[in-house]
Amino acid sequence: MTVQPCVPEPLPPAGIDWETHIPRIASANRALARYDGILQAIPNPRLLLSPLLTQEAVLSSRIEGTQASLEDVLRFEANPKAPIGDAALADIQEIINYREALNTAVEALKTRRLDLALVCDLHRILLAGSRGMDREPGCIRTIQNFIGRDAHIEHAIYVPPAPEDVTGALADWEAYLQREEKDVLVQLSVLKAQFELIHPFCDGNGRIGRMLVPLILYEKGLIGSPMFYISAYLERNRPVYYERLLGVSRDGDWNGWIAFFLHAVEEQAGANGRKATAILDLYTEMKRTVPEVTRSQYAIAAIDALFKTPVFVPSEFYEQTGIPKKTANRLLQQLREQDIITALTEGGGRRATTYVFSRLIAITEGDRL
Repeated sequence: MTVQPCVPEPLPPAGIDWETHIPRIASANRALARYDGILQAIPNPRLLLSPLLTQEAVLSSRIEGTQASLEDVLRFEANPKAPIGDAALADIQEIINYREALNTAVEALKTRRLDLALVCDLHRILLAGSRGMDREPGCIRTIQNFIGRDAHIEHAIYVPPAPEDVTGALADWEAYLQREEKDVLVQLSVLKAQFELIHPFCDGNGRIGRMLVPLILYEKGLIGSPMFYISAYLERNRPVYYERLLGVSRDGDWNGWIAFFLHAVEEQAGANGRKATAILDLYTEMKRTVPEVTRSQYAIAAIDALFKTPVFVPSEFYEQTGIPKKTANRLLQQLREQDIITALTEGGGRRATTYVFSRLIAITEGDRL
């Protein structure tokens, strides 16, 4: 039997059991506040936590089927001319686009509100030059889409709203985004689920939906920097994630989804906080160690470059730091001798050595800290 198109419930949903969620709301908000406190203590979090943003892009894209790792992306960016297969290149482009869209949103929110127009702008960036670039980037769909195991709608697991219902559903979604709710995390959980149920684009709906999480947290004032990375939890619990979303459309089970999402925020706030703290500790250690090792006036510039770009070739290091080439090469040699950086691939002929700051990569990719 063919699954019928979903008819989204007006927001806010009528069946939220607020009393049942009170303990989860309290613990998730506490965890998020602790994480925000850590963020506030980090000097220049956009620099120090930039690898976490790339890892978020990696994991959010992996939920959609990409295979590239954080190291794959950083290695490609350090040396774009290195041989790479078409499939791997397509994966990496999707990840880079995700990061670019999120960075664009962060800049945009300094001067404008988060609204549907901005979401469409982000979608346009997300699909640019990638596998989805022929799927109407930035445009609300005018065709019926579906989620299924094959190309036949008759076998669909989920059928989003009919095209003629999408505009009204999005207007209702945007109105709920702009209003106040009893609790922002519950409101966010509803907004995220409803966006994915509407499935307003021909492609990229899941990635945009996950991107909305830090943007809404920032817009609503729950975090001081739009740096909250939820995809690790969702990727690790992918079957439950999809089942809870399906439960909303199939059974109207908003409470099951809200409970899952609040737990995801609590767990991921803790994990994000541990990673951010470990990165800050590593930065503090490097600020002590690198000047001792190098005796150089350029030590801090070198450290900042390692944290911004933990996989790099010497020419990138020169450009980022502004250190004279001869001095920079001596610095790199000293850092390598102390095992602060290691060679990912050795240079030869006209090919430059690719270096890696492995300890930062290990923190960023670690699931358990």
